[in-house]
Amino acid sequence: MRRLLNAIYASTAALAALCLCGLLVMVLLSILSRQFHVHVPGTDAYAGYLMAGAGFLALAHTLKRGEHIRVTLVLGLFKGDARKGMEIFSLGLASLLAGLFAFYSCRLVWQSIEFHDISTGNDATPLWIPQLVMALGTVIFAVAFVDELILEIRGQRQALGSSESLRNE
Repeated sequence: MRRLLNAIYASTAALAALCLCGLLVMVLLSILSRQFHVHVPGTDAYAGYLMAGAGFLALAHTLKRGEHIRVTLVLGLFKGDARKGMEIFSLGLASLLAGLFAFYSCRLVWQSIEFHDISTGNDATPLWIPQLVMALGTVIFAVAFVDELILEIRGQRQALGSSESLRNE
C-alpha cells in the first residue's frame, strides 16, 4: 500500500510538472503570436487552466515532502503525549477540511457537466475538464492527509527536522 500511495503522489507531481511545461508553451505561444501578429485564441485561458492544474496536482506531493508551511508556534508548547495528541488533532482537522475541499471540488465538476458550463472566453472550453484536474488534486491531497494521520497514530510519521524553521523564513 505504501508503494502505491507513494507512486500516486509522485505521479501527480509529474503531472504538475507537465502542467508547468504546458504553461510555458502557452506563454511562449502567446508572446510569439503577438510578435508575428497572429491571433491564437485561448492561450490565456489555457495558461490559467494549466497553472491551476499544476498547483492542485502538486498539493499531495508537497505535503508528503514536508514542504507545506506549518505554524508550529502552538505545537512547540507541547511535549510528549500532549504534542502527539495535538498533532493527531491537527491532522484530523486538516483531513476533514481536505475531504470537504475534495467533495466540493468533485461536486463542482458534476454540476459543470450537468449544466453544460463552458468558459466565457473565446476558447469555449467545457469547464468540467480543467475542474476535473482540480478535483483529482484535491482528492489525492485529502488521501495524503489521511495517510499522514494514520502514520501519526501508528507512530510511523517522519518528524520534521530542525531545518523546518529555515525553510519558513
